[in-house]
Amino acid sequence: MQTTVAIVGGGLAGLYAGKLLHAARIDFRLLEARERLGGRVLSVDASGAPSEDGFDLGPSWFWPEAQPQVAALVRELGVKAFPQHSDGDVIFHRMSREAPRRYGSTHQEPQSMRIVGGTGALIQALARNLPRSGVLLNARVRQMTLRSTQAELATEGPDGLGETVSAEQVIAAVPPRLLARISFSPAMDSATEELWRETPTWMAPHAKFLAIYDRPFWRDAGLAGTAQSMVGPLAEIHDATTASGKAALFGFPGISADARASLGSAALTKACLEQLAHLFGPEARNPLATLFKDWAADPLTATAADRSAGGHPNASAKLWVTGDWQKLLSLAGSETSAIEPGYIAGAVSAAERAVSEVMQRLRA
Repeated sequence: MQTTVAIVGGGLAGLYAGKLLHAARIDFRLLEARERLGGRVLSVDASGAPSEDGFDLGPSWFWPEAQPQVAALVRELGVKAFPQHSDGDVIFHRMSREAPRRYGSTHQEPQSMRIVGGTGALIQALARNLPRSGVLLNARVRQMTLRSTQAELATEGPDGLGETVSAEQVIAAVPPRLLARISFSPAMDSATEELWRETPTWMAPHAKFLAIYDRPFWRDAGLAGTAQSMVGPLAEIHDATTASGKAALFGFPGISADARASLGSAALTKACLEQLAHLFGPEARNPLATLFKDWAADPLTATAADRSAGGHPNASAKLWVTGDWQKLLSLAGSETSAIEPGYIAGAVSAAERAVSEVMQRLRA
């Protein structure tokens, strides 16, 4: 298969890169290893299936004033946003031998916003405007080979079979640690490989637990649904009720990936519900459904290095590609952005930079 630009990764950055290339009438093929688009952006229904009116198991918030790139994209795509619910008192639980304490809420500044339908609505809007022939799912890139003025990308599907895509330019819209698992010929120099492997992948060490209810009962008690806990297992909890009124609470477990794996999802779910009941009342013990996504256990998100929290990627003007590959390869993973790396804003910024580099090389 021949194309002008190959995009590796169908998350927000890869899809936005595809949008920019499509607008410039540049032929591309987007190669996504999963059976779905979105990457770490995942909005699902109560059964865990991707949904157009879903709960976010990945990123939920953006801040329009601090992240104008995201605000502009939301407007351009015509999706709607709504404020994160924060009215009411918040709860802080410091020690197990002490009762949780309740504090008056403070106004959020800047105001965090959420996408109507879930953050996955951004993915759906981007995908709708791309040519279907340009998007290949279940196409995991295993090897990239430089052949004169082109790159050959060998892909593999779940059945072990795949095809080869030849491209004049390549945009790698995946976290650097995942890119380091691809075999390059000629090989990347050791310093570049080390940089990729040492760059933390946002969300990869973490998990998200969500409990769905028939109504947001905590609001009746004057609570915002926000809690901080040093007792656990959830360290941070927020109201996850959708714009359409589906009630939910979500939290981030404060225990390591290895501890989560050892405990098991069933035991962890039980412990999380007991904690929610302790904080918000006995109704929290009986949800309609629960959802649990451990990103550290997702092989298309995390590597072994991500099982321990390694901090957030730092913004800097790093040289992400060196040697012969500089003339053909650009990185667009959010972690490579010089602006808010790891976040949605970083994905937008990195994609814009990568497409600009590619277009300059094509013109040359």
